[in-house]
This record gives sequence, C-alpha cells and structure tokens, in this order.
Amino acid sequence: MEYLTEIKVRGYHADFYGHVNNARYLEFFEEDRWAHLESNIDLMEWVAKGQIFLVVNINVNYRKAVGVGEIINVSTEIEKIGSKSAVLLQKIVLKRTGEVAADARITFVIADRSGRAMALEGEVREQIERLGSSVLN
Repeated sequence: MEYLTEIKVRGYHADFYGHVNNARYLEFFEEDRWAHLESNIDLMEWVAKGQIFLVVNINVNYRKAVGVGEIINVSTEIEKIGSKSAVLLQKIVLKRTGEVAADARITFVIADRSGRAMALEGEVREQIERLGSSVLN
C-alpha cells in the first residue's frame, strides 16, 4: 500500500472527547486524494480542457477512535471505474498499530465545462487508472 499522506493528529482535529471529529476524517481523505491527483495527473491541463474532478457521493465507516498525538497514514486507490463514474477506496490507518481507523468509498465523476459527467474513456480513463488499484492491476 502506498501512503502519500502522513498526518499527526493535533488538538484542533479533536472534538470535546479528545478524538478526531468525524468531519476531520473527510479532510484527511481529501488531503490524500489531492496528493494522488497531483502526483498522477496534470491538473492544470485538465483545467485548460475544462475538466473538473467532482465528488458526487461519500460513504464513511468509522472503525476506531483516533486520539490527539496519533500519527495516521491515508491511502487512496481505485476500486472501480464505470462508464461515467468511478469509486475510490480510501483508508485511514494508525501508523503505530496498522489498524484501520476509517475507510470510505468516494464516487466521483469528471465533468466538462457544462457540468455534465464525461465518459471515462481514452486518455481520461488512463489518467484515472494511474491513481493505483489492486483491483484493476
């Protein structure tokens, strides 16, 4: 598993109970999505072509509380590519123990200038496949 994002949990990530607030998990997932997108796709080229990465659905499973001071690793991989949408599988793992603290399935589309989902074929599909996958490889 390739980890591009390592985060030390700080006090401002925590809620009243001293563990990571549920909304922060979404930020951690987003941080790693950006890292993978930036390392695999020329996003400026996408902007010039009017292509936009849009999240259309997120389903999160919170499996283990993460406390202040913990170090987490976040992973992102492609789970499935359909004709107009794809699904990322993301995980937040405690570095110290390897336990999965949360996982999420993020459905996304690539929209054109009009805001409509584009067909995931040709060069666009090849670029998305570069995000990495144990399912597709």
